[in-house]
Amino acid sequence: MSNHLIKLFEDKEIIEKIKNRLPYLFQLAELESSRAGKIGMEVGTLRERIIVALLVYKYGEANVDTEIPITEAEVDVRLFGHPVSIKTITGKGFGGVKLIWTVDAQKAKEFRKNYVPHCDMLLVQINWNSTGGFFYLPIEAQMRHFENFSRQKYFKLPKPGTNPRGVEITQEALLSLVKDDETKIINIHWQRSKIDYNPYKRWVDYWSEE
Repeated sequence: MSNHLIKLFEDKEIIEKIKNRLPYLFQLAELESSRAGKIGMEVGTLRERIIVALLVYKYGEANVDTEIPITEAEVDVRLFGHPVSIKTITGKGFGGVKLIWTVDAQKAKEFRKNYVPHCDMLLVQINWNSTGGFFYLPIEAQMRHFENFSRQKYFKLPKPGTNPRGVEITQEALLSLVKDDETKIINIHWQRSKIDYNPYKRWVDYWSEE
């Protein structure tokens, strides 16, 4: 269990910032990645950057390593040298969290056969106009639940004949994990703000510079 991540969930000032600002920042991410009312896949990258920026704000740039090799598929950032995975989901449930993105059905099966949890996880549950949460799922809790579930019940593989976009942790497994005694949670009310947003203004301003 990472003492540093535990401190994030015990810092009253940080907790208030997360409750008050995360919905606004994630709404900005949606606006920035939307076209004709549809949110694009790049929203996930923007959300991840927002969470990484929170870690940098809390712990300092020198202690947050974002230069992660592409071969480390599950790791999004290293905090004081320890790997951390960042996941986001939308809705009141806990389905749809991808452990790996792949378009290869055989690779998905190999992943299920060989996978073992190996890093702490930060999970954001976005639930607009209702309550969601910001969770810390420590590696120890992940290992315990992973061992309690069979691989068939821990993973959800893409259905044959569909466009396979990755291997998910099952809703049942993730729900049991977020209820674990070691899991930390900050409850968030996801309220949208009125934002006057122009996705081109920043770039127009750059072009306007002398």
